Amino acid sequence: MKFDMEKVKFDANGLMAAIAQDEKTGEILMLAWMNKEALEKTLATRKAHYYSRSRKKLWFKGEESGNVQEVKSIYIDCDMDAILMKVEQIGGAACHTGFKSCFFTEIETTGEMKTLGEKVFDPDKVYKKGK
Repeated sequence: MKFDMEKVKFDANGLMAAIAQDEKTGEILMLAWMNKEALEKTLATRKAHYYSRSRKKLWFKGEESGNVQEVKSIYIDCDMDAILMKVEQIGGAACHTGFKSCFFTEIETTGEMKTLGEKVFDPDKVYKKGK
C-alpha cells in the first residue's frame, strides 16, 4: 500500500503532532507540529521540517542552531493524525534551551520540578537574533 497524503488528518488549523525520538536510545527528544508542507519536505529530504505556531511559518530543524534531525524512519499512527520520527540528532541537542531533549523537567510526586541532565549548548551563543 502506498502512502496517501490526502488521507492524513490535519486538525482545524492544518496541523498534526510530530514526535522526534532518538533512533538509537529511544529517548523522546521533542514534540512539534507539522502542516502538509512540513510533512512533504520531511518525506522528500529525510530531514525534519516543522511548522512554528508562534512564528506562523515553516522551519527546518537546525536552520539557526545547526542541530539538524536526520530522519531514519517515519511512522504515522492508526488515525493518521500524528507522526513519530526516529531521528539522528546532529549536534546533540533537540531543545532550543540547550538540552538534548525538550523533556528535561520532571514533576516529582511532591509537586517540585527537577531538572535532569546538563545543557549541551548555550542558547545565548547559538541564537544571536537581535544581539
